[in-house]
Amino acid sequence: MSGNSAYVIAGGGLAGAKAAETLRAEGFDGPVVLIGEETERPYERPPLSKDYLQGKAERETIFVHPQAWYADNQVELRLGSPVTGIDRAAHEVTLADGSRIGYAKLLLATGSSPRRLTVPGADADGVLYLRRVGDSDQIKAAFQTASRVAVIGAGWIGLEATAAARAAGAEVTVLEAAELPLLRVLGREVAQVFADLHRQHGVDLRFGVQVEEISVTGGRASGVRLADGSQVEADVVIVGVGITPNSQLAEAAGLEAGNGIVVDAALKSSDPDIFAAGDVASAYHPLLGRHIRVEHWANALNQPQAAARAMLGQDVAYDRVPYFYTDQYDLGMEYAGYVEPGGYDQVVFRGEVDKREFVAFWLSGGRVLAGMNVNVWDVNDAIQDLVRGGRPVDPARLADTDVPLDQVAAS
Repeated sequence: MSGNSAYVIAGGGLAGAKAAETLRAEGFDGPVVLIGEETERPYERPPLSKDYLQGKAERETIFVHPQAWYADNQVELRLGSPVTGIDRAAHEVTLADGSRIGYAKLLLATGSSPRRLTVPGADADGVLYLRRVGDSDQIKAAFQTASRVAVIGAGWIGLEATAAARAAGAEVTVLEAAELPLLRVLGREVAQVFADLHRQHGVDLRFGVQVEEISVTGGRASGVRLADGSQVEADVVIVGVGITPNSQLAEAAGLEAGNGIVVDAALKSSDPDIFAAGDVASAYHPLLGRHIRVEHWANALNQPQAAARAMLGQDVAYDRVPYFYTDQYDLGMEYAGYVEPGGYDQVVFRGEVDKREFVAFWLSGGRVLAGMNVNVWDVNDAIQDLVRGGRPVDPARLADTDVPLDQVAAS
């Protein structure tokens, strides 16, 4: 037990590692304990569905810090035994191995977990999810031998896995309940771009379908049966149907929760000594005037740095514009902003959509809520300025590539 002077971080991912790094960078010299469920030291997740999955990056490149960094910075790394309970009155956490660690401040960076399929056959070998480095290794290995891959869910993970499977030479069928990929995130106008992209790369996209069961032959997944009775043959099935925040610890400890752990702009929970950051945090966003939970790498990178400073008593308000990116085939894009499903009234395109070289803007009441640059670079800062500024823009000027983005304000 470390006494009650320790700053304890529950969660051994990118968010936890960046919080520990920031505590030391800000001059905190007390005990820091980083507790992770996995046996791997903290690593970044985007490569798992991008470069690492496609064999373009070596395993060592995924880690947040070199192994020696933790000892060099006196960060105690407790891996393979996650926090299982919080005793708020005693200021202690309990670990899966039964040990107890006292804390002065506690950061919950417990991340999220993939939603599991509940249909018959979902537990068969060859039904794979992509969340951990071991999952990526399994899928990469499966791509070496699989000639037919079924992907359930056309969200970011499903589409990135699809692109990787096609790059590995497999035939891919994507099964999605909605009418288009990424429909909730992007809306109809821009979702169509991703449907066209994958079709042009030979993917069999099936929308508006319901998965009835995973067909199993000899204990292994051999395909997917749909509610309309049709059968999709497959050597491997990849499931990407969303994630849920790992807020069980917080809820069991009586902290306020709802679609994640509810925290203020300083990432502080309903207990003044407990903070949350990353996928698990439903944080009040000063720019948007509401609580949001962001499931993306940039948030796991930046938010815990703010939380660490708040834990040290600094005056902090985390107000970065939400940001994410994807790479699929020859399409690279960045997205900045936040739009509720159906929360916009206009999409403005700037550039050539057919060539997939454009910027799309989502507007409401003439104001830019979000922008996405596709194969157009060095404009994301300008997009973020438009989102942050909140001023009405002239849609015609916004669409005109000859008008600089800092000059699109409505007159």
